[in-house]
Amino acid sequence: MAFSPRLDIVMLGLSITSSWGNGHATTYRALVRELVSRGHRVLFLERDKPWYGSNRDIPGPGYGSIELYSSIDDLRSRFGENIRTADFVMVGSYVPEGALVGEWVLKTAKGTTAFYDIDTPVTLSKLKAGGAEYLISRLIPEYDIYLSFTGGPMLRTIEDLGSPMARPLYCSVDPELYSPDEVEKRWDLGYIGTYSADRQYALDDLMLEPARKLTDARFVIAGPLYPEHISWPGNADRIDHLPPPEHRGFYNSMRFTMNLTRADMVRAGYSPSVRLFEAAACATPIITDYWRGLEAFFEPGREILVSGSAADTVLFLREMDDRARKRLGERARRRVLERHTALHRVDELESYIDESYGSRAERMVYMKAGEGE
Repeated sequence: MAFSPRLDIVMLGLSITSSWGNGHATTYRALVRELVSRGHRVLFLERDKPWYGSNRDIPGPGYGSIELYSSIDDLRSRFGENIRTADFVMVGSYVPEGALVGEWVLKTAKGTTAFYDIDTPVTLSKLKAGGAEYLISRLIPEYDIYLSFTGGPMLRTIEDLGSPMARPLYCSVDPELYSPDEVEKRWDLGYIGTYSADRQYALDDLMLEPARKLTDARFVIAGPLYPEHISWPGNADRIDHLPPPEHRGFYNSMRFTMNLTRADMVRAGYSPSVRLFEAAACATPIITDYWRGLEAFFEPGREILVSGSAADTVLFLREMDDRARKRLGERARRRVLERHTALHRVDELESYIDESYGSRAERMVYMKAGEGE
């Protein structure tokens, strides 16, 4: 590796202290934990927002350093030296005023820089419409690496926008936090996810309609921001917010879990959800909607079940016996432990930093040679 094995890393992300209404916190927690365990020094910078301040489920994860800042001016005055001297600086999607933050980071940082897009299909849609608060097109070529939650053909699209290096850095799971437990199965099918209008149709069709048909079965939907007008079936429980420390018990308390994907992610493909990996690590059998590239992560029919209608979901719940159900979950768990833990993501991130370092050195040599002509 071209860098010292021990790097000074600064991450600027949406949130690491609160998982309320976002899927970013669990990803950052797992990454930071494994980076620190490798010996890297990590500083995570988070914009102090009231909705996260009142819902901090892990104010201090106990690994790395976490600092809150109140404004861009506060960020510049307190952490400019950290950014300037870091070996690696990463700015995440949905950081408040992230385009301005990124512009400052790119002017200040001397080390390798990266943009980490946890919402890639949404970001590219926003860029087509003129830009996002957290990224504008002219910054893409300036980041050394564009890390993406979405893989597949979208990586080529990002490089066509000028990125010198677009690479997948999918979500992951911490196997120390997610594992099977022998507990009572309270529900036949459960789902966890923040309300999203473009995902609601799938929830209605693939889960709520089966709940109305299977009146003797029990269902549960966890997640915030659902409108009051939604009519929930009488056999479906509601949990408004389920903090990460309770996810493991939640998954282990159901016979199956449902995975549903936002429309932009379905269109893009190759966009696994962190909920997929969490449930699989608990060996909880998963029923999912279909999206292109799913087969790159789980084998349908063997490690995961694909539902295209209420009838499919009903069939899985009625017909699959416990032995087959447990085998499905165990195979999915093996796949996740072999390929999709936070440790695997740190391996990938280190290799990308190393690759980018070599590419930057080559570019500098080329530029200097051009200046001499």
